[in-house]
Amino acid sequence: MAKQMGRAYLAALTPMVEAIDRRLRDRLQVIEYSNSPDCVFRLQIINCEGDLQLDDGTRLRRGDRVIDLHLWNEQIPRMPDGAPTLAFARRIERCVELSLSELAKFLAARRDLDDIRAIRGNMSLGAQHRSDQSARIAARYGFERVSQLEPPSFARTLHRLGENVLVTMLALARNPGSVRGDTLWRDRTLTYLSRRTLENRYAG
Repeated sequence: MAKQMGRAYLAALTPMVEAIDRRLRDRLQVIEYSNSPDCVFRLQIINCEGDLQLDDGTRLRRGDRVIDLHLWNEQIPRMPDGAPTLAFARRIERCVELSLSELAKFLAARRDLDDIRAIRGNMSLGAQHRSDQSARIAARYGFERVSQLEPPSFARTLHRLGENVLVTMLALARNPGSVRGDTLWRDRTLTYLSRRTLENRYAG
């Protein structure tokens, strides 16, 4: 009975959560760059928050345009009840690789984005103690971990908490098996993938 009530509550909540999500995407100009049903990322063009150099020599200056990846929540495969299975992990891996391949094709076709030299993954897979795990996962796809370029202000901390609330609500509405007890306290793990590495690994 309690489960049925919970499902009914989530069903009623879903349209409101999706409307909020759409509004935020429109305001932040988060766009879909692929028509593939297996693409799990959207993108946003942002400005780099500080100077940094990646391992392959790519240099970024404060203000340079970079791509910020956003999860395409509606297309992320549903996590099975209980622990994730090996088949689920492999499916996610294929989706991520396809998404990055699609991104390489998208950039190659857009001359107005020739100045983009890096892609940022602002990962929020769990609480702070999961940051190392998040970085290891990202490294499999060529991303490298970068320290916060600016110390988080009080306003940014509040903004992050608000994002976590929205992410939790979206997960409950679309993929409840992915929600954990620490979801509201997700930390951020900044990772960067140079465009050169993206093209070498995923183009074609």
